[in-house]
Amino acid sequence: MARPASTVLRLSDYRGRQRPVYFNRGELNRLLGLYSRHVSSGEWRDYAIDHAPGRAVFSVYRHTHERPLYAIIKGPPGTDGQSTWIVMSGRERLAQAGNLDEALRVFAAKLRLVR
Repeated sequence: MARPASTVLRLSDYRGRQRPVYFNRGELNRLLGLYSRHVSSGEWRDYAIDHAPGRAVFSVYRHTHERPLYAIIKGPPGTDGQSTWIVMSGRERLAQAGNLDEALRVFAAKLRLVR
């Protein structure tokens, strides 16, 4: 039997329940280690941690009142149980990986010629 048109449906009853995404202690230690290396070299000055439905974001800033230089995003676990990691700079996706170490390779020190 069909529902009458005046029936109010709660969308939350029909949507899947997403578990919150957060950084565990090891991930946070690696992110803060990366941050501290760039602070000591004078590149970065501030960071922020944000949580939104289905993701956790670690953003780094050169100056406090600017847009973030980089955002390191942890997505929800997939069917294999691994989270997706994305490194963004503005609207540009710099890296996407199945684990944090692979995603952070984008920040590996660049080799320079020394004369």
